[in-house]
Amino acid sequence: MKYIKVAGACVNQTPMDWKGNQERIIQAIEQAKREQVSLLCLPELAISGYGCEDMFFSDYVPECSLKSLFNIVSHCDNIIVSVGLPLVYENMVYNVVALVQNKKILGFVAKQELAGDGIHYEPRWFKKWQDNLVVQYEINGIKYPLGDIIFEIDGVRIGFEICEDAWNGVRPAQNHYLNNVDIILNPSASHFAFGKTKVRESLVKETSRSYSCAYIYSNLLGNEAGRVIYDGEILIAQGGNLLARHKRFSFQDWQIHAAVIDVHAIRRLKKKSFNFKAEIPQRMVISTEKISDANPTEQHNTYIEPFESKEVEFYKAECLGLFDYMRKSRSQGFMLSLSGGADSSASAVFCSYSIQEAVKELGLDAFKKKVSYLNVDYNKPLVAQLLTCVYQGTKNSGDATLNSARELANYLGATFYNWNIQSLTDSYTEMIEHSIERKLTWEQDDITLQNIQARVRAPGIWMMANVKNALLITTSNRSEAAVGYCTMDGDTCGGLAPLAGIDKASLVAWLYWAYQNLNIEGLKYVVNLKPGPELRPQDAGQTAEGDLMPYPILDKIEKCAIRDYKSPVEVFNTLKGTVNANDEVLKGYIKKFFTLWCRNQWKRERYAPSFHLDDENLDPRTWCRFPILSGNYADLLQELDKL
Repeated sequence: MKYIKVAGACVNQTPMDWKGNQERIIQAIEQAKREQVSLLCLPELAISGYGCEDMFFSDYVPECSLKSLFNIVSHCDNIIVSVGLPLVYENMVYNVVALVQNKKILGFVAKQELAGDGIHYEPRWFKKWQDNLVVQYEINGIKYPLGDIIFEIDGVRIGFEICEDAWNGVRPAQNHYLNNVDIILNPSASHFAFGKTKVRESLVKETSRSYSCAYIYSNLLGNEAGRVIYDGEILIAQGGNLLARHKRFSFQDWQIHAAVIDVHAIRRLKKKSFNFKAEIPQRMVISTEKISDANPTEQHNTYIEPFESKEVEFYKAECLGLFDYMRKSRSQGFMLSLSGGADSSASAVFCSYSIQEAVKELGLDAFKKKVSYLNVDYNKPLVAQLLTCVYQGTKNSGDATLNSARELANYLGATFYNWNIQSLTDSYTEMIEHSIERKLTWEQDDITLQNIQARVRAPGIWMMANVKNALLITTSNRSEAAVGYCTMDGDTCGGLAPLAGIDKASLVAWLYWAYQNLNIEGLKYVVNLKPGPELRPQDAGQTAEGDLMPYPILDKIEKCAIRDYKSPVEVFNTLKGTVNANDEVLKGYIKKFFTLWCRNQWKRERYAPSFHLDDENLDPRTWCRFPILSGNYADLLQELDKL
């Protein structure tokens, strides 16, 4: 009988942080050795970081990666380790994984399928490797096999699928099955999206069943490079059964998760399903060194629970993403304009709880070490030093929003300021009126008078952020981004827009959930407010949905028009009879959406970086590209009138 203790590792890396990335990998390896793991799978491009972008074209990124690899190899005694890095071969860059055993590199496996959709841009930097091709790669006079390789160590066959390799119809696992591979390793850099963990688990379990193998999946962890959050998922399955599933969204630098696999049980399944090839594949690399036997009675380091809800995933992803962004940008906490409405209130909650959750998981001593650059007094309330909220009111602001903002900030433990900016608004208004020699009126200058209130809020909050060296948070959501319902250089000012990837309806639903399930008493005021910018006189009764349309309808139109690429007529035919609006009203909403969408692409181009939360993102730099200048759907909107 042959039992092997295997493990996946998640690491929280930063692009081109050579010392830090190397240290975290080594620490994970040392922990695996202490736990007597024989085979450890680290994530894709763990050495360099996945998000190096065009720096993969440089000479130094592959060179530094290779240098770091050899430092890591020296720690791989009595263990087999796979670790990812970029590698240059014949003047082309490849995304590869090195397999190391007992301080010796056995070879490099190159990725065959490159992710080129949405936020992924791998074909720009890497060349895909040819199926069944193996070459010799020379480093310092020593030749190593490079390419599509199967490894045999102590009679156990090990193959790879590197992230995207596994998500295609024709995949390496099929050849691995035909060549009697026992264990498939999947080192990944798979971005977080709502519900994606279900898909991953299904893939891992079904692959282990269909191809009669053990399957080890290891993902990156944390906010690596700014926009993308990795959940640190580790999955281990055998013969269709999930042996171990890791708890995601950890604030740790790294974690490992282990399970014991039964090689002979895998082979018994194979015998029942397929008469596999007896010959040794030409692309085989054989090592005669031993793999330590594991204790078959050892309990798996198992964490398996029901899938988390969208609200829980949203909460955990935002908290981890914000905490990592703060510390990796070396910001002294967060700064935001807290209007008392849904968006800014949710942002404040996430900023506060990102700190609280990090301390809760890490413990105060480990927290201090992780953010050692912070200039804080740990004898004083921590959140008050790291989160500042400012309410900036005018004569058009109401007492309800001020009370909502103040009560929430106090509950969260944030520092709170109440600034009256009416005099600033009046000063700019009077200056323009003097120049044009007439009074500005709501009848003639509605947008102008609304925008100035939002814009005069920017200099003060930026100034306070500079004083505190804090990260200024922009609070706009995706629904507003779709139709440009924002003031550029006003409420869009800031360095990070953590909510720009989620729609308004989902955000409001999350606030109710957080109030009830996280027991955030400070949200009791905001959940009862009707969304509105408070930029017109109070007697105007301004609401966001009154300016635009009901948010649920807006979001449905957006999904049809942008996610599903439907024309105005197709959107109408899809939504007709499914929303709370008659045909003529729905046509008006559709016209407004398409008109505002085209008119405001330039605004989306200027938004602060946002977190990627699902595959309906509108970020033009990573997911949804649209021309700044276009025909504005003019002809297609005329077709709508003919219906």
